[in-house]
Amino acid sequence: MRLLVIEDELELAALIRAAIEQAGFAADHAATALAAASHLGATAYDAAILDLGLPDRDGILLLRQLRRHNTSLPVLILTARDSPEDRVTGLDSGADDYLIKPFHMPELIARIRALLRRPNAALGIRLTLGNLVLDTISRQTLIAGANTHLTLRETTMLELLLREQGKVVNREVLENRLYSFDSELGSNALEVLIHRLRRRLQESGADITIHTVRGVGYLMSEAN
Repeated sequence: MRLLVIEDELELAALIRAAIEQAGFAADHAATALAAASHLGATAYDAAILDLGLPDRDGILLLRQLRRHNTSLPVLILTARDSPEDRVTGLDSGADDYLIKPFHMPELIARIRALLRRPNAALGIRLTLGNLVLDTISRQTLIAGANTHLTLRETTMLELLLREQGKVVNREVLENRLYSFDSELGSNALEVLIHRLRRRLQESGADITIHTVRGVGYLMSEAN
């Protein structure tokens, strides 16, 4: 899953991105409303974290613009504006949640997960195929009931393929969901990640298969 952090304080934005990525998600950053609008127009994000005090435009105006075009994207306002009137304005303008600075990072991550667990949102509870179970909240992978250690990126790849099990997932879609804009992406990065995930699943006794559809992408199914 991929999130957008809209925050003009660069040090804080870096800390938020690091926490989001540690939680198992990819994250992009926009320091202005203009950059945020560009990112949102180019990428299908699963959620956005929005600061209101942006240098080029008030975040409320950006939120209202977003809601005219996208009614389903979960948006969490993260701001120093702490009056009841500010909170009412933010929520009435289309925000799904409102968190006041200063804040505790674990609470931010918990609120993001809560948004993604809502009906029709990106974060389900458990995904299953064959003898494999992925808990998308704890990021724990169980194979035949035993815990299997995967890296954060391997877990994200597994989740993307499980959500579309039985269907071919285009490699460009996978790259878009796995890597942020500023990630250094080698020409064979996706293939290397798929190879590692296949090996880990095979070594752990998973009865599922990741098929390569050459020139298109990958498909996950139960092994025959």
